[in-house]
Amino acid sequence: MPKTILLHYEINRDTSALFSANHTDYYTIVWERDQLFYVKKPILQLVKEGCLEGGAEYDGRKTAVVFKTGIQNRIPIPINPIEHIYAFPTHSPKLHECSWIFYHHIKTIKRHHNPHQSLITFKHGKELLLDISYHTLERQVQRTSYCIVQFSHRDHSSPYYL
Repeated sequence: MPKTILLHYEINRDTSALFSANHTDYYTIVWERDQLFYVKKPILQLVKEGCLEGGAEYDGRKTAVVFKTGIQNRIPIPINPIEHIYAFPTHSPKLHECSWIFYHHIKTIKRHHNPHQSLITFKHGKELLLDISYHTLERQVQRTSYCIVQFSHRDHSSPYYL
């Protein structure tokens, strides 16, 4: 089955993860609940555009998270807090190997026999082996949870209300 390569992709509530691709025709692989997309834009550009769609610039969101949480590196980003779209980077966003994981799609995280890898199971059933230690992944999930609490507008009717 041929790959469909998109010129543009808009991050949405179905976006589960973004991965860098080593390919000449596309730069990002997008996981959604039921499908994969191949996008000609780099990951960070998609994240920045997602933030703009969500009402603020990426750098503004990043600055606000640092201010409200004190987190200094691998900063989770409230891409669109109204839509409950929060993501965290697995590495520095400047690095090619950085992937972005969307918090509300995570079902479980587990240790792997290789101490430098972890396994994420998503709510839609897919599993992902990441080149990131369990400790680091667990810390990223906790940081993102804290970020969500800090940016929550406390809508009691929301399915994501904490």
